[in-house]
Amino acid sequence: MRLSEQIKPISYFKDNAARVITELAETREPLIITQNGEATCVIQDIKSYEDGQNTLALLKILAMGRQQIEDGKFKPAREVFAKMDKEILG
Repeated sequence: MRLSEQIKPISYFKDNAARVITELAETREPLIITQNGEATCVIQDIKSYEDGQNTLALLKILAMGRQQIEDGKFKPAREVFAKMDKEILG
């Protein structure tokens, strides 16, 4: 799909909603909806949405981990594994 095909006016979506939804599921390409010539929303298939949400969650976890390292709130892996071995082996 070319970029020009990924941008449609709201009237097109209203008239072709079922077709658009089928195409979104097949292509996994988002569709930008315009109203009065301006982009107002993006429509995407659920799988792409879920993948995006999962990616954001992972990025947040990475950012939190980086912040904890910068704040000195971490232990070397050697210490963590030694503690685990002690707890498991007694």
